[in-house]
Amino acid sequence: MLFKKKMEYADDDSTSTGRLFRLRAPSLVIGLILGIGISFVTSNFEEVLTQNIQVAFFLPFIVYIADAIGTQTQNIYSRDLQSGKTNFKKYLKKELSLGLLFGIIFALFSALVIHLWLHDTPLTLSVSISAFITLATAPTVALLVTQSIQSIHKDPAVGSGPITTIIQDTLSIIIYGLVASSIIL
Repeated sequence: MLFKKKMEYADDDSTSTGRLFRLRAPSLVIGLILGIGISFVTSNFEEVLTQNIQVAFFLPFIVYIADAIGTQTQNIYSRDLQSGKTNFKKYLKKELSLGLLFGIIFALFSALVIHLWLHDTPLTLSVSISAFITLATAPTVALLVTQSIQSIHKDPAVGSGPITTIIQDTLSIIIYGLVASSIIL
């Protein structure tokens, strides 16, 4: 007979600091290592950054907004996993729709602001297309990582945040770098 491993949830009210550290450290160490890797990924886009330094202005925006949307998905899904109120297929459909909706709205808004501010059509296209793609995919990335952490019987509230963040940040930089390189260079 197989025994199902019981999941231990991190709870600041009742879990010791040492145990909280051990629960939280693995995903943060993965984030540390992959975070350093983002520097190497970003360095691959030196040519487009040299060609138009204004590309760098929007790197924080692209990374932040995709991460923020993914974090919302991850937090809501983690909470619902703990309460037992989840249906992965329903979440996936809704999060795909939300990603597309936010992607369209934020891409159009950022395009308007960048065009009015800098009057640079290639940059405007680069940022708005990148925003659309990263926002359209962010909820799905967050959902898949959170579900994966849950499936290995780890607390998704502890593990999925740092791992989802580093994956989404890396994807955002790659997407923005590739789109900007193809349009601006």
